[in-house]
Amino acid sequence: MRVMAQIAMVMNLDKCIGCHTCSVTCKQTWTNRTGVEYAWFNNVETKPGIGYPRRYEDQERWKGGWALDRRGRLVLRSGGRVRRLLSLFSNPDLPAIDDYYEPVTYDYDNLVSAPAGQHVPVARPRSVLTGEPTAITWGANWEDDLGGAAEHAAGDPNLTGGLAEKVRFEFEQTFMFHLPRLCEHCLNPACVSACPSGAMYKRVEDGIVLVDQDRCRGWRMCVTSCPYKKVYVNHATGKAEKCTFCFPRVEAGRPTVCSETCVGRLRYLGLLLYDADRVGEAAATPDEKDLLDAQRGVFLDPRDPEVAAAARESGIPEDWLEAARRSPVYELVVRHRVALPLHPEYRTLPMVWYVPPLSPVLDAVGQAGGEAENPDHVFAAVTRLRIPLEYLAGLFTAGDADVVAGVLMKLTALRSFMRGRALGGDGDPALLEPVGLTARDAEDLPALVELAQFAEGRTGLAELTAYLDARAATLTAGGAAGGRHDDRT
Repeated sequence: MRVMAQIAMVMNLDKCIGCHTCSVTCKQTWTNRTGVEYAWFNNVETKPGIGYPRRYEDQERWKGGWALDRRGRLVLRSGGRVRRLLSLFSNPDLPAIDDYYEPVTYDYDNLVSAPAGQHVPVARPRSVLTGEPTAITWGANWEDDLGGAAEHAAGDPNLTGGLAEKVRFEFEQTFMFHLPRLCEHCLNPACVSACPSGAMYKRVEDGIVLVDQDRCRGWRMCVTSCPYKKVYVNHATGKAEKCTFCFPRVEAGRPTVCSETCVGRLRYLGLLLYDADRVGEAAATPDEKDLLDAQRGVFLDPRDPEVAAAARESGIPEDWLEAARRSPVYELVVRHRVALPLHPEYRTLPMVWYVPPLSPVLDAVGQAGGEAENPDHVFAAVTRLRIPLEYLAGLFTAGDADVVAGVLMKLTALRSFMRGRALGGDGDPALLEPVGLTARDAEDLPALVELAQFAEGRTGLAELTAYLDARAATLTAGGAAGGRHDDRT
């Protein structure tokens, strides 16, 4: 057992209101400069929808993530070293600027220099790349709140197996929810393995995936191999850039910018301990539907004395162990099992997880004439309304709808139990047992899913600063372990 630490995030999708505050503050902090106008390290998508960049989830087209070869071994979808070498100067699987959007500026000078005339002068859009007049036809949030869904959303790669024909994008019949996305900082990152120059690396101390700007040569293999398409190329410098998980803030014991500015307080940050020796085995699980349990099996219980002893031997300090014991991420992912990863079938073992939204099911209950507050109606709807359930399963469980149904039933039972308490009763314990909840869970889980409280130490980041400072002092030049570069922080 080789114990390592990972900073991870969980998002409660029922609390996301789609305000894009996280996107704007991230943009102003990290990509408000020349060359990365089109780059959104954090963006909020409306689902169903084709996403940003267009149809990024279509791995038959983009060749992102990992797959298993005929011998059951992990291989990059983008191909082996020979194939990547042959396509080094002409990569057929690279998204074009039209798959994102062409950054624009406006001809503001025309507003003040236009001659007197009958009509008010207009500042027309011009391409930042070419300087020529252009039309704005796409953007990172073009599909916001199902805008244009009737035209584009049927191309969502998650609408497979006849689901596209069942989902009608009409106001009175459709369902939607918001999905914030950022780099997953995976345990088995395809971008790190695909980088020819070794510029992409995963930090040993906290698992954050970064780009060494000095080593990057702009080969863009990382863009192809990232299945979430969260690596961008700065067209001014020719270097790859990506979400840094706000590592300067994390090292100072502060939450990420997107977490701190989130209006809905839906983001939870915390520390997870995992067995690095089991990562490859978990990622190579033959059945895609078993990948979720395989990844959960990699995580270690920080309260286990054997795990704590092994962690100390690996150099993890005591205050980090305490942070792992208080981690809300561990509670939501491992203990209560209500958080799910985004597209586990990509086999990258992502470390940004999601509590699936109950709202699409509740909306469908209301449209069918039922009562959204009646647990019997909701339980029946969870098993009957296959369209939103199958769609959520395609996002979070590699198509296993039973797992999603179990999580939604658990959240429904908890909501009904707490509603009974709020109305002056003790809550009905009979609601909890069928969904695998205990009385203690009913006490602990609401405190987690209601508000992400910084003041209560929910982020678990205050202990990071001293350790990272000490770690930086002990790093040796040129040292590396398991593809992780020890000489960079």
